[in-house]
Amino acid sequence: MAYSTFVSFWAFALSLYFGVSYCYFSIPLKIYPGKYNVSSDVNLTSLRRVALKSDGSGLSLASDPTGTVNFLDMVNNLQGDSGRGYYIEMSIGTPGQKLNILVDTGSSNFAVAAAPHQFITHYFNTALSSTYRSTGRTVAVRYTQGNWEGELGIDRVSIPRGPNGTITINIAAILSSDGFFLPGINWQGILGLAYPVLARPDSSVEPFFNSVVRQLGIPDIFSLQMCGAGLSASSTTDTTGGSLIMGGAEPSLYRGSVWYTPIIEEWYYQVEVLKLEVGDQNLNLDCREYNMDKAIVDSGTTLLRLPVNVFNALVEAITRSSLIEEFSSGFWEGTKLACWMKGENPWRFFPKLSIYLRATNTSESFRITILPQLYIQPVTDVDGTLDCFRFGVSSSTNGMVIGATVMEGFYVVFDRSQRRLGFALSSCAVSDGVALSEIEGPFSAADVAADCSGGPLKEPLVWMISYALMAVCALALLILLLVLILPCRCGNRNGEITDESSLVRHRIK
Repeated sequence: MAYSTFVSFWAFALSLYFGVSYCYFSIPLKIYPGKYNVSSDVNLTSLRRVALKSDGSGLSLASDPTGTVNFLDMVNNLQGDSGRGYYIEMSIGTPGQKLNILVDTGSSNFAVAAAPHQFITHYFNTALSSTYRSTGRTVAVRYTQGNWEGELGIDRVSIPRGPNGTITINIAAILSSDGFFLPGINWQGILGLAYPVLARPDSSVEPFFNSVVRQLGIPDIFSLQMCGAGLSASSTTDTTGGSLIMGGAEPSLYRGSVWYTPIIEEWYYQVEVLKLEVGDQNLNLDCREYNMDKAIVDSGTTLLRLPVNVFNALVEAITRSSLIEEFSSGFWEGTKLACWMKGENPWRFFPKLSIYLRATNTSESFRITILPQLYIQPVTDVDGTLDCFRFGVSSSTNGMVIGATVMEGFYVVFDRSQRRLGFALSSCAVSDGVALSEIEGPFSAADVAADCSGGPLKEPLVWMISYALMAVCALALLILLLVLILPCRCGNRNGEITDESSLVRHRIK
């Protein structure tokens, strides 16, 4: 009897855990709102044509049907910055309607405004496209500070500065939204570049890039350069913001070698982080702390987001090594800006930050490093006399997110064909002749665990455990489990997203 009670108790507990975790399965969608009071809350501290073939260093490239892809046509095809997002121009429907679409490697839906909104200048009018077809399915996505709802449809899309050809793709036509489109942005939709498992309402909705690869025959690789490093996010001018290369990598956009880390799981672009350093200080945490829940690379997240314990350790290490003796806690928490007199150089007060990633040779690692210019970020000025900055790192309850704060220092190759991500020094991550990022390696990974990504059980495994336990449970317990689990499953059909790294939550206006 005692044993039966024990088994039933743990079956109930694990199934309850599953039910709750299923509710909070999430897709981050996330740029900074940045509402700061720069009067009372400011801390006034004084102070070419490229053939697609192997490049000899392991980069996976292959020819398209014509034998070449003009990557140079794709160079500088992005605009924007980390605060407002990086977007690309697309032509949607027949005849084509041009819209700017946010590039997001942390989600998988292609969604565009399909109705007027006060914060956008134009939208995709489905009635004017002779090739648009509704699928009759609805989709609704909610965020911590915003949401959109619409219908799923199919239409033709081309990219003026992308691969040649027109493709037929799934489109989520946004008919209503709240807090998704905000003042100051210049994009009217979002391009999710992650894997099908994150697509809403389910994985049967083929993501955009999967359709491009299948229909145009290009290699299953894209690469991304984001060039907003050191630019004020409050600027009203949209300068060229970077490049999205579909089908491979453009050598002129990076310097030196490409270093690769495995994609641990194909949903987000999940990687394995081995350790963090502040200056020359190792945070000395168990490597599982860095990967708690997950560690992902996400172009749609503005900041470098760290699990709470890691964030606290990093702030403590920066405080110890910084040349500033006293610093407002509000700066670290993201509620206050730090301001210096114009002409001062605040970056000299702060150390470098380094992230160690496991290499494709799993016994080794390599280190990507960002200088303070990338994480002490200019936001605005005050009365023409002060320059104000924000802290480009925040805490997270949903794992580590390597966002634009880090990505702006590197050319990132999303080599889906070989299930790996590549990092190289970005040719645009330079300020006043000084490189803002570094890559070094290889280093031995013998001093860390063989598997640092071991966090909470993944959904498929939890399903199997739950079903096995339910098979030996009494009928009454089974009924109770159904009561607990079914509401969460229904809610997920509506596409609820609860990740605190939401696009709306982290957008600067």
